[in-house]
Amino acid sequence: MLNGVMLLWFALTALSVAFVALDIRNTPESSVLKWGFVLIAVYLGPFGAFLYVLGCREPLSGLHERYVAVRWRQTLGSTLHCVAGDGVGILAGAAIGSILVLPPATELALEYALGFGFGWTIFQALFMRDMAGGSYLRSLAGTFVPEFLSMNFLMAGMAPTAALGWRLIGGRPGPLSPAFWFVMSMALLAGFIVAYPINWQLVAKGLKHGMMTVRPAADGDLSKASATMDGGSTIGHATHEAKASAQTAPLAWTMVMALLSVGAFVLAIAASFAVAAA
Repeated sequence: MLNGVMLLWFALTALSVAFVALDIRNTPESSVLKWGFVLIAVYLGPFGAFLYVLGCREPLSGLHERYVAVRWRQTLGSTLHCVAGDGVGILAGAAIGSILVLPPATELALEYALGFGFGWTIFQALFMRDMAGGSYLRSLAGTFVPEFLSMNFLMAGMAPTAALGWRLIGGRPGPLSPAFWFVMSMALLAGFIVAYPINWQLVAKGLKHGMMTVRPAADGDLSKASATMDGGSTIGHATHEAKASAQTAPLAWTMVMALLSVGAFVLAIAASFAVAAA
């Protein structure tokens, strides 16, 4: 039965990736989030395609700005950005750990280091440096705390889900096994769900961006487009207003969220080891 479920999952995933990759070319979204949605379709299959249609795909021409302006869609974009970037490093760490037969704790540390490193330095700081005035170092500094908080909750959802998955399939297969990718997909889906609430808070505090609207300058309403990106395109007014209202979160709030995220991560790791040992 499991083989049949996995076969259906991978077939739907292939269709989902093809649909998103082709359709998103016509969506007035930023390049980084376009790639993010493609990666999410790879990770989450039909769920990723559903999130794209529900959260980002322009319903009618000219409505994208208003469509993505609502908070839950902004949070969806923020969470997706985290999972897409961190997921690359986490999957690489899981594959390397499986090939090298690393101890569980060492493999977990590798997944965290690669996931956080790739998500923070590439998907967040590098790709979003224009929002920090073009300075990569300033972007690194500004994205560290949001990435740290989001990564902890992502791993808090992933770790016990992966441990339960390995237990249910009767062992830890290598990266050449379809079961490996199926379990990791389910773990990423759980991580996405657990990371969503903290991303809601991060967007509300102005610490993370959400969805964007990027149109060629000739096609956009210049009265609404007041921020310019590379390539002569413009960011829609909803994103610009969110950026303009961004503020540094109070230190007390940041400390509480940091402790909460670390606590959630530690409890999840303890639960995953308990599941593995049961």
